[in-house]
Amino acid sequence: MARVYNFSAGPSILPESVLRKAAGEMLDYQGSGQSVMEMSHRSKEYETIINGCEALLRQVMAVPDNYKVLFLQGGASSQFAMVPLNLLNGSGKADFVITGQWAKKAFQEASRYGECKAVASSADKTFSYIPKLNKADFTPDADYFHICMNNTIYGTVFHELPDTGDVPLVADLSSCILSAPIDISKFGLVYAGAQKNMGPAGLTVVIVREDLLGKARESTPTMFNYVTHADNGSMYNTPPTYAIYICKLVLEWIKNDIGGLAEMEKINRKKAQILYDFLDSSKLFKGTVVKEDRSLMNIPFITGDEEMDKKFVAQAKEAGFVNLKGHRSVGGMRASIYNAMPTEGVEKLVELMSKFEAQNK
Repeated sequence: MARVYNFSAGPSILPESVLRKAAGEMLDYQGSGQSVMEMSHRSKEYETIINGCEALLRQVMAVPDNYKVLFLQGGASSQFAMVPLNLLNGSGKADFVITGQWAKKAFQEASRYGECKAVASSADKTFSYIPKLNKADFTPDADYFHICMNNTIYGTVFHELPDTGDVPLVADLSSCILSAPIDISKFGLVYAGAQKNMGPAGLTVVIVREDLLGKARESTPTMFNYVTHADNGSMYNTPPTYAIYICKLVLEWIKNDIGGLAEMEKINRKKAQILYDFLDSSKLFKGTVVKEDRSLMNIPFITGDEEMDKKFVAQAKEAGFVNLKGHRSVGGMRASIYNAMPTEGVEKLVELMSKFEAQNK
């Protein structure tokens, strides 16, 4: 069996050791005689899985005790509504930094429920940078301040968090969660779709400070109220059981095989540097993001010629490098080099790019 180098932005590559372990347990999970896929979520066996996943996530991410961890469904996009339904109920105001498609969608959805302000945007240059923020523009009595920390499509990241004072900082971490240590105590709430760095599609993780619970507006649907899930250990209804199981295996891989998030960050920085160094020296390929705001996870690049881009993507696919086509709003190529992408994969990609450049002078 030949596995390709998968640079998909999501659903994305998973650690091979995780896939092998899941395959080995597919028909019989630890002597239970059943697959996790068919196991009752109320069983003792599954209770061990979901509780173990939460405990590992708390340990790996150093989640403070005064935060709840919720395993939900609906993707990160469901949080564009859940966050305002649960939090936008004090002053009814919230601030947003518009750094890409997902930040914009979060802003638009929240604007249905309250007075939302875009304090800064990088739309003027196709979201190729993180805008500088002026604290004087922030709403002092806002219920929350929202950012998309890593922008999957455009390849930018907040290297410094905005200083929001007493206003809770809310962040979409979908494409950077588990890639490096992060101080959860600086946030009121973070959320992430699992399909980038945590596991397969279908699981959404929310980590929320306890004092922000219980503020949902009366009309909030039961399933969209964080308290519903916090009070029931994410088991109010059937959770995405298999996705949580895979997430647990990924967390075990990060803890035991990698050595934690500090080591994970070192690996990710090395991988990104290999590709960025090549892009900075190449006469054919160039990155699209300003250097100071470059993501470690998503690296868009172009040749400047649409037909040349298509030619490279086609040749790369033939050589076993898949899902390199860039998002339609940026064009060109994008290499998503999440945690599970081996360093070798990035090195081989650079070799391919170097060869292609030599052939297309």
